[in-house]
Amino acid sequence: MNLSKNLMLAEAITSQTATRLGINNQPSPLVIKRMELVAQNIFQKIRDHFNKPVRVSSFYRSPELNRRIGGSSTSQHTTGEAIDLQSTSGFTNKEIFDYVRTNLKFDQLIGEFPDASGNFEWVHISLKENGNRNQILIAKRVKGKTVYVPFN
Repeated sequence: MNLSKNLMLAEAITSQTATRLGINNQPSPLVIKRMELVAQNIFQKIRDHFNKPVRVSSFYRSPELNRRIGGSSTSQHTTGEAIDLQSTSGFTNKEIFDYVRTNLKFDQLIGEFPDASGNFEWVHISLKENGNRNQILIAKRVKGKTVYVPFN
């Protein structure tokens, strides 16, 4: 089943941790509907804009999988409303971040762990059907903890 033109459901739910621990990472029909919204309005628009593959590093996580990897108890990954992306070649994660920030509708946009040049390890993007906050944050490591600061 395709969530969008270039993203299959199987890719969006694949997890080595779930496989290793025997965790069911199969989303419900409601969650799949939410994933389609994110795939079509975030992933596919980024893929089409850069005209190159984009790596999905995390999309859906069952509540059990999310708990086992130490994810936030309020993670939108568990509702199918969040996706983590990484560039593959020819563009950077910072370019993904800037494209989403200036061109797409989103709930939350997080540039995760910028390096000295300002590029991110990955980009977290969430989208809800209604009530999007348009929140833009940068995740940084401070004394071994993740801290989220507003994007300037």
